[in-house]
Amino acid sequence: MYLRFNAPAKAREHPDTLGQIGRIGSLSLVAFSVITFASSVMIPWLVESSEQESPEFTPRPPVSIARLLLEVEKYKPTLLTAWTCSHLIFAGSMAMAPFVTSLRAATVIVAMCGIPWALSCWAPFTFMGTEINRLSDSSTSTDHAYPKIRGSLDLESNHHSTFLEKENSPGRSEGNLAGAYLGILNLYTTLPQFIGTFISWIVFSILEPGKSPELAKHAHPNEHHSTEGPNAIAVCLFIGALAALIASYETNRLRRMLQ
Repeated sequence: MYLRFNAPAKAREHPDTLGQIGRIGSLSLVAFSVITFASSVMIPWLVESSEQESPEFTPRPPVSIARLLLEVEKYKPTLLTAWTCSHLIFAGSMAMAPFVTSLRAATVIVAMCGIPWALSCWAPFTFMGTEINRLSDSSTSTDHAYPKIRGSLDLESNHHSTFLEKENSPGRSEGNLAGAYLGILNLYTTLPQFIGTFISWIVFSILEPGKSPELAKHAHPNEHHSTEGPNAIAVCLFIGALAALIASYETNRLRRMLQ
């Protein structure tokens, strides 16, 4: 964005073009980090807690603000609603990418992505932890209702019985379950990155084949791609907006599954 739309003529002839881009782009990353940090601190206070409070504990806010806090409590969204809205925020930001023609607008878009990123680092692990606890609680209650006969294969070997007790202990089964869920989450986090890279390769091959005239200044002009028409990076981000809309729909479907 900077070299194509905002940089003066002298800046385009700078000997360290990549370094110059890095210094300017670092401001966007700082804004993104600040928004992410602020969202990580503030959003948990604005979202309805998924844990039920103990009946022995009764919150007693100051009388002066008690009525206000009670009214605010009624309108707090659930974490699932906030996660769905974060997908929509990301989709809206990425949908504006093809229309950006200034460094300031690009910085605003990158900074806005800090909100959905904060929720993406929080919401999946929250729901996964809740599900693991629910499954482990149900398995523990089943073990108490129907005790297993361990060591039946070798009645004369105490070592075999002890081994089976360790293998079938609740702590070990819960750990295996948590590891399986984390492995599945990592799989579904990594796989879209390969798909996104493949889609980006197709988009750049069609829209911007050849070398960038902003960076490959010493290459022959015939090897440069045209700067007219849609920006390939913006098109890739717009495809990401479409994927975020699908993610918001699937997240909303999760509401019915959790009920």
